[in-house]
Amino acid sequence: MTPKAGLVAVLGKILLTAMYGIPILWIVLTSFKASGDVFDPSRTFLFRPVTTAYVEAMDATLFQALGQSVIIASCTAILVLLIAIPAAYGLARTRGWLPTVGLGLLIVLQMMPQTATVIPLFQTFSGWRLLDTTASVILADTALLTPFATLLLRPFFRAVPPQLEEAASIDGAGMLRTFASVVLPVARNGVATVGTLTFLLAWGEFLYAVNFYLTPGKYPLSALLAQQVSAFGINWPGLMALAVLTSIPILIVFSASYRLLRDGLTVGAVK
Repeated sequence: MTPKAGLVAVLGKILLTAMYGIPILWIVLTSFKASGDVFDPSRTFLFRPVTTAYVEAMDATLFQALGQSVIIASCTAILVLLIAIPAAYGLARTRGWLPTVGLGLLIVLQMMPQTATVIPLFQTFSGWRLLDTTASVILADTALLTPFATLLLRPFFRAVPPQLEEAASIDGAGMLRTFASVVLPVARNGVATVGTLTFLLAWGEFLYAVNFYLTPGKYPLSALLAQQVSAFGINWPGLMALAVLTSIPILIVFSASYRLLRDGLTVGAVK
């Protein structure tokens, strides 16, 4: 690396640290302040820390919302993988114009604004009597994230040598057995990477939750955070404490899967 490139890299790291680090620092510091200290410039860094906001935030509503988020994110990740894995494998192995059309449609679906789908899905779920149920949010999130997962998985299946499948076929294995015993184990890192990313994205999904749940008591964590802002004011320490608490589970998942995500996304980018 040349000195000029090294300087650019250092400046880039400083800029990214400032962009993401300062807001996180503000959130954490505010969560330990009293309400009167939040916007006092003299107490930006020097203040008497209190845990009142955390004590008030840790109630039954928080744990109920946590359970909803776990159910939504887990079920969405499983459903997305069940659909995206065969779809991505088919697109990776098919030749001709069909994969081009399929990939084009997936890209168009991926580019569609989420807000444009809320009203049609609301009417559909109303007809199916699924409004105010967790199933409606899971189905909507699955429809939203499946194109993204399919596009991300396809390079991993393309990286599996076709000779392995030919060898399994010569040994008498059928298509399903070849896929389950040969292809899927080779592409398992890609499947795990996409599953983790889907879980993280579904965990933070907000728009479908606030529209398809008609009872605010059923909200997941992302919607519970928005509930803290009302026309009567904002309890900033309480809101920031809730933001910290709701970030802990996803931080644990990210930390546990960081190496997998880093390696998987790098491999998927160059195949």
